[in-house]
Amino acid sequence: MTRNGIGIRTAVVRTDRFAGQIHVYDGAGKGKSQAALGVVLRSIGLGINSDVETRVLLLRFLKGPGRTYDEDAAIAALQQGFPHLIDQVRTGRYEYFGPEEITRFDRSEALRGWDVAKGAIASGLYSVIVLDEINPVLDLGLLPVDAVLQTLKHKPEHTEIIATGRAAPQPLLDIADLHSEMKPHVHHTAQEWGIQGIEIYTGSGKGKSTSALGKALQAIGKGIGQDKSHRVLILQWLKGGTGYTEDEAISALRQSYPNLVDHQRCGSDAIVWRGKQQEIDYVEAERGWEIARAAIASGLYKTIILDELNPTVDLELLPQEPIVEALLRKPKDTEIIITGRCLNPPAYFNLADVHSEMVCHKHYAEKGVDLKRGVDF
Repeated sequence: MTRNGIGIRTAVVRTDRFAGQIHVYDGAGKGKSQAALGVVLRSIGLGINSDVETRVLLLRFLKGPGRTYDEDAAIAALQQGFPHLIDQVRTGRYEYFGPEEITRFDRSEALRGWDVAKGAIASGLYSVIVLDEINPVLDLGLLPVDAVLQTLKHKPEHTEIIATGRAAPQPLLDIADLHSEMKPHVHHTAQEWGIQGIEIYTGSGKGKSTSALGKALQAIGKGIGQDKSHRVLILQWLKGGTGYTEDEAISALRQSYPNLVDHQRCGSDAIVWRGKQQEIDYVEAERGWEIARAAIASGLYKTIILDELNPTVDLELLPQEPIVEALLRKPKDTEIIITGRCLNPPAYFNLADVHSEMVCHKHYAEKGVDLKRGVDF
């Protein structure tokens, strides 16, 4: 976003920095773990059909093996097809507990998870290490903050670290290169009308499209495992062309489960600026909306991702009214996830029962650090 309008960084700008950054996603809003899963999807996609060496460790604290999570089946499918690209480890118990309920088991499991993390960081084998829910583990005192920070400070230069969860301790935020806070918003219209199943991710911080991709991975996993009728549509505006790393992972899942997920991109392979819209931008935006409107009305899809719809509306490439009408008429069992930053919040924001604003406290791009394939796009 700039003061003059909105521009979406597209894959036509093919940067590929070497140095890894430390990312922290915290806050009370939804989207933290989803953002981590989105990075996982992109990183796996980068490694499927490229000569870039990439390997991901998804280490999940407070999410022990006693429960099945929606994304598990999708991750297992990717592990089966590409075992060299991803490892997953779960530790701890999965139910919520407070400081007064901490047991010896909790401390033991936190230490076990951190031993895995330390070994992975020291090995230099992983390009991305996700420490999902490590923030509350530190906040609860299950791990020594100073020891964790020392390990993170001395990570291999190329390794990307993703730390998620509520209540990130200030010393971790101090060393982070990126800090996005997921801030929740409540819309009384959605509450009063009993509207459910509309999620919006917006704001200037990182994590909007990434969270949507994580949500897509969860939905695909649900379709593979628990609910064979759970069909997913991923529709992305303002991101035409090629070069997006998630495409390869989505394509691999589609090959294995062709009736489960559909993926469409709309727009040209160039940034759209306010006041400089081209005819093709309007045509592509409308084409995308026709697909979306039909998908919503059909009831065939249980999860529909409308990535970058917000800036498309904010740039006046699409009118708001038909979107509001379509959302009001959506099937009750269809979840719709809408992403993107905007200067002027559209009317359909009031229909969201989940609305997370990604507040940017710190971003490495502000220091001139390039974005990275497999992480940022």
